[in-house]
Amino acid sequence: MVLKKKIPDISKEIYKEDLVVLLQNKYAALGPLWVTSQLEWMNGIYASFKNHDKFLIIVYLIKKTLDSYSRNFIRLSYEEFYKMETVEIAEFNINEISKALNIPKESARRKVNELESIGVIKRIKKKIIIDRSSFKYSKPKNTIVRISRFLSVVSKLCVDENILSKTISSESLEKVIKDNFSYIWKIYYEMQLPMMMAYKHVFKDLETFHIYGTCVVNQHLYTQNINHLEMNKDEFIKSTLFLGAQGINAMSISDITGIPRATVIRKLQRLVLRNNLKIDNKKHYRLSGVYVEQLKLPQNQVFDQLANFSTKIFNFVIL
Repeated sequence: MVLKKKIPDISKEIYKEDLVVLLQNKYAALGPLWVTSQLEWMNGIYASFKNHDKFLIIVYLIKKTLDSYSRNFIRLSYEEFYKMETVEIAEFNINEISKALNIPKESARRKVNELESIGVIKRIKKKIIIDRSSFKYSKPKNTIVRISRFLSVVSKLCVDENILSKTISSESLEKVIKDNFSYIWKIYYEMQLPMMMAYKHVFKDLETFHIYGTCVVNQHLYTQNINHLEMNKDEFIKSTLFLGAQGINAMSISDITGIPRATVIRKLQRLVLRNNLKIDNKKHYRLSGVYVEQLKLPQNQVFDQLANFSTKIFNFVIL
C-alpha cells in the first residue's frame, strides 16, 4: 500500500505585508493581548538572573542550537526539549555576543564569565553546554498559552479580512507549538531578539524599557476596559494617553517586574526627566504624549517582526 503525501496548497499561503496592515488597523483588539504577553516574558527574563542581558545571552546561545537543529532537520517537541537539563551550544565569541545584543564588549565578557562561574555555561572537553539545573528557569508554559490565544484572535481577524479561510483555535495552536517546539521557538526567538534590541536602542538599557513597558501595559488594560470600539494603532494610543487612565506607582511596578523598588524609582525619575512619563500628585506614573512620536520607529519594527512570526506560524499550520 502506497501512502499519498499531502501536497501543500500554495494558493492558501498568506503574506507578511497583509498581517502588518491587519495588526496596525486592529490594534485595539490585539494591542492589550500582545503587550501583556510581552510583559510576562520580560518578567521571566529578569527573574532568572535579576539581569536582562544575562538571560538574553542564554537565549541567543540556545537559538544558535535551535538554528543547528533546523538546518539538520531535527525537530523536538516541548517534552523532548525539556527532558534535557543541559543544552549543547555552538562555539561563540564575545565579539559576536556584543554585536548581536548591543552589549559593550567588556560587559559581555564579564557577564559570560559570571554565567560560567555559577555553572550556567560549562565547557566539558570539546563541548559547551547550558545547564538549566543551575539557575531558576521557568518553562514557557504560560507564554505558549498566551501566544496561542493571541494568534487565535489574529486568525479570527484574518478570516474577517479574507486573509484566512477559517479561524485557528488556541488549543490547536498550542498543540502545534508544543509538537514542533524546537522549530517554532527558534522563530519566536528570531522575533524577540530584534524587538528587545530596538527598544534597548531607544531606552539605553532593558531595565528602563521593562519599567516603561509596565506603565504601557497598565494603560492599555485600562483603555480596554472602558472602550470597546475598533481602533487602529494611532487612535488607540491617543485614547490611552488622553482618556484619563489611572497611572501606576513605583511599588506596584517593582512587585510586577521583580526589579528592586530603589532601582524602579531611579529609572522612573529618569523617564520623567526625559518626558517619557508623567507623574501626578499621588505619585502615579503614566505615559507622556510627547514621547510617543519618538517610539514610532521601534514600534514599526515590532509590528514587522510580529507579522513575520504570525505569518510563519499560520503558513506552517495551513500548508
